Amino acid sequence: MRFTKPIQPFLTCSLLVISSVAFAASLNDLSNQDASAGLKAALDKGASQAVSKLGVENGFLNNDKVKIQLPSILEKARPILKMTGQGQQLDDLVVSMNHAAEAAVPMAKPLLVNAVKSMSVTDAKNILTGGDTSVTDFFRGKTSTQLSDQFLPIVKKVTDKAGLSAKYNSVMGQASKFGAVSGKEATVEGYVTQRAVDGLYLMIAEEEKAIRQDPIGSGSKIIGKVFGLLK
Repeated sequence: MRFTKPIQPFLTCSLLVISSVAFAASLNDLSNQDASAGLKAALDKGASQAVSKLGVENGFLNNDKVKIQLPSILEKARPILKMTGQGQQLDDLVVSMNHAAEAAVPMAKPLLVNAVKSMSVTDAKNILTGGDTSVTDFFRGKTSTQLSDQFLPIVKKVTDKAGLSAKYNSVMGQASKFGAVSGKEATVEGYVTQRAVDGLYLMIAEEEKAIRQDPIGSGSKIIGKVFGLLK
C-alpha cells in the first residue's frame, strides 16, 4: 500500500506516452497516397474558397478582416485633409484600392493550383504535422513573389482609372524620402498589391483552420480521413 501515492503520476505519464505513440502510429499508418490526396484536396478547397470570397465585388471592401485601409500616415492626416475639403477623395481612394484588390485576386487561382501540383509527399506529411497555418505558409513560400508580380499591373490599371493614384503617389513619394513610409507604401499600386496578397493568405488561413477544426464538415471523405487523425 505504500506505493499508492506515486501510482497516479505514473499512470498520467504513461497515458500521455501511449497517446503520443498512438498518434504517431496513426500518421505513420496513413499511406503516402492518402496523405497526399487528403492534403491536396484541402489545399485546393482552401485556395478556391479564399479566391471566391475575395475576388468578387466588395469582397475586400465588406470584409473587415482584409479591407484595405489608408496607410497610417494618411489616416493620421485625415482630420486635416477633411478640413481642406479632401475627405471625399480619401473615401474614394479606399473604395478604389479595395476594388483593385478584388480585380486582382482571381489571377491567383492558377498559381495556387500549380503550387498544389508541385507538392511532394514529404511536403504533405510535413504540412499535416506543422501546425494550424502550415498550409498557408506552404502557399506563401511557393507563390508570394509570383502573386505580387501578377497583381501589380492589374491593381495599377484599376487605381489609375480612379484618377487618384497620381496624387497619392506624389504625397507618399515625398514622405518616403524622409523615411515616414515604407517603400511598398510609396505607390498606391505597391501598397494595394501587398495588402491584396496578405488578405488572400489570411483568408486561406481561415479556411485551413476551419478544415482542421471540422474535417468531416468539409464534405470530403479524404479530407475527413486525413485531417481527422490530427484531432
